[in-house]
Amino acid sequence: MSVTTTSRMRHLLTYAAFVAPAVLFFTMVILVPFMRAILFSFQDWNGISSDIRWAGWSNYTKMMSDTGFLKSFSFTIKYVLATTILLNVVGLLLALVLNLALKTRDFLRTAFFLPYVIGPVIIGFIWQFIITRLFSEVGKATGWVLFQKNWLSLPDYAFWSLIIVTIWHSAGYFMVIYLAALQGVPKDMLEAAEMDGAGRLKRFWHVVLPLIRPAMTINLFLAISSGFKGFDLNFALTKGGPFGTTESLAYHIYLDAFTKNLFTYASAKAVLFFLVLASITLVQVAVMKRREVEM
Repeated sequence: MSVTTTSRMRHLLTYAAFVAPAVLFFTMVILVPFMRAILFSFQDWNGISSDIRWAGWSNYTKMMSDTGFLKSFSFTIKYVLATTILLNVVGLLLALVLNLALKTRDFLRTAFFLPYVIGPVIIGFIWQFIITRLFSEVGKATGWVLFQKNWLSLPDYAFWSLIIVTIWHSAGYFMVIYLAALQGVPKDMLEAAEMDGAGRLKRFWHVVLPLIRPAMTINLFLAISSGFKGFDLNFALTKGGPFGTTESLAYHIYLDAFTKNLFTYASAKAVLFFLVLASITLVQVAVMKRREVEM
């Protein structure tokens, strides 16, 4: 065996030694359960008994008349739209402000990012206490009717409670991504635009915004995917209430699988959920990437 072949084999073995654990972990934790979920979606099983029957497409056809599933799907779409828009708008505004030469900008960056470090379940329980206990005290002290209501017992208020807590929790993370993009904008281009007579708004619209488009692509992807997969805050803050009006799709599937023992039916919903999320994500990334090239 030549020296070149021996060296090549050594490189391949070294590469395999480093890559194999990650591939094995991905296969066992993600790929195998995903393939099993697809198989389960065509079966009839409660997750406990040894009697597993073949159901064909019945689990999928049953979803079309499942009002609970359709209701949670509608809520999830509204939740994703609201959080995607607000997270990107608030994150960008915070980044624009903290990109200025403020004396307290380092402290403010830390303060806005800090909520994201805390777990969503803990955040949900903290805000549940704030909304149910502290808001009523504020309402008594100020006389404001808005704070005298129990937000989590009213459908519209419960929805916006979830939105507000989500923005408070995650806006700092989006701010950091936008801030990194803003700091990469060449100053000479901004100075040239200013010398040509472009005001702040025109400089932002025609110079800054096109250059931070990759950050927008990343943040839109993160907002959409995290919005569809939202479970922790939904579980800790509202538990799908009142009357199932704030039941996200992920939480709905969890309830079907682990509280109603509709294991295979929940698997079918999960597979359909994956296909919808993957399709939306692929379209969104393709459109944003095309616009980046056009810019």
